[in-house]
This record gives sequence, C-alpha cells and structure tokens, in this order.
Amino acid sequence: MIGTIVNVLTILAGGSIGLILKKGIREDISDMVMKGLALCTIYLGISSAMEGNNSLITIISIVVGVIIGGLLDLDGKLNRFADGLEKRFQKEGEKTSIAEGFITASLVFCVGAMTIVGSLQSGLTGDHTMLFTKSTLDFVSSMIFASSLGIGVLFASVFVLVFQGAITLLAQWVAPFLNDAVIAEMTCAGGLLILGLGLNMIGVTKLKLMNYLPAIFLPIALVPIADWIVK
Repeated sequence: MIGTIVNVLTILAGGSIGLILKKGIREDISDMVMKGLALCTIYLGISSAMEGNNSLITIISIVVGVIIGGLLDLDGKLNRFADGLEKRFQKEGEKTSIAEGFITASLVFCVGAMTIVGSLQSGLTGDHTMLFTKSTLDFVSSMIFASSLGIGVLFASVFVLVFQGAITLLAQWVAPFLNDAVIAEMTCAGGLLILGLGLNMIGVTKLKLMNYLPAIFLPIALVPIADWIVK
C-alpha cells in the first residue's frame, strides 16, 4: 500500500497548495483557468477513449452502466453527501461545488492504465515505481484542479485510497481478470466519462456522471464474453 499512500498524500499536498493559490486568483482569471482545465479534460477524455479496441463493448458498458447507476441513484447519493460537506466546509458565495471537484478529480486520478497496472505491480511484486510516477503527476494536477474546483479535489484522495488500495490488496486475485484487453476497454469507458466531465465544465452538457461510473468496471465481464463468442 506504500505506493497508494504516497499517491494520496501527494494529492492532499498538491490540493492544499491549490486552495492557497485559489485565494490570490482574481475571479475572471479563475474562470479562464476553469475553461482551460475543461479543454485539457476533454483532451484527456478523447486520448483515453482511443485506447479501446471494441466499440461494441464500450457501447454496452456505457448503456448498462448508466442503467445500473441510475437504479442505484449513485449521482443522487453523492450529491446528498456533498451537500452535507458543503454546509460544513464551503464558504458562503463560493461558486464551485464539492461534488464537481470530487467527481472531476476522482475520475482524472483513477482512470487509466497507469492506475490499474501500477496498483497491480505494487500488490504483486512490491514495485511502486509506476505509482510514484503517477503521484508526481497527480500532485501537479491536484494543485491546478483545486485552484479552480476547490476543496472537493482533496476529498478525491479518499476515492483514490479505496480504488487503488482495493486493486493493490486484491492484486493476486484480480490480476488474472485485468489483462491488457480489459484494461484498454476500462480506460476507454473511463475516457468517455472524462470527456463528459469536460463538456459539463464548459456548460455544454449536464450529465450525471456518477451514474455512469459502473460502466468502467463492466469490461471485466464483457471482454471474456466477447472472446468466448469469437472463439
């Protein structure tokens, strides 16, 4: 868990610095930074979405995933939880929501091959190199995101701890299911969610992205089924 713990600490450190910087940034500059982040988020989403090799798996993952998420009301539960945090931590007049910062940062920090492969290496061989590299990237990202999206970015560290930590601790059992093809399709589905985040950030859409979250995990079951059908 050393790699994941270091990753969590770097997110908290970078996010804290971002919150300090946020206080000295004019509102018009902050708005421009937000839109710039949105463009970068869209780029990250498109790049990740291109990792997939089977569009049918992606389509099924998104459709079935949002149905599951909608039935579980994941977005509603998150927003109710975030409302409670906002009443406690958010300052009056602050425009950014904790939920927005949490969802944006959580997906950016956790979607991608580096997260999954790094966590597997950490759990199976004790090699934390990839997670340490990711920690450096997340430190910079958390600082930039927190300067625009606020304290919700720091709460994303909890999601990173749970997500990466689970893969690390369960590495010897989940590794056989997370081959290159599965990781590619998980990255693709996650990339579409990140793309949706970017569109939400610039006001083009108002997607309830938390409801789409199960789509990231469905390729674990769908890729073996697709391989079995082909054979």
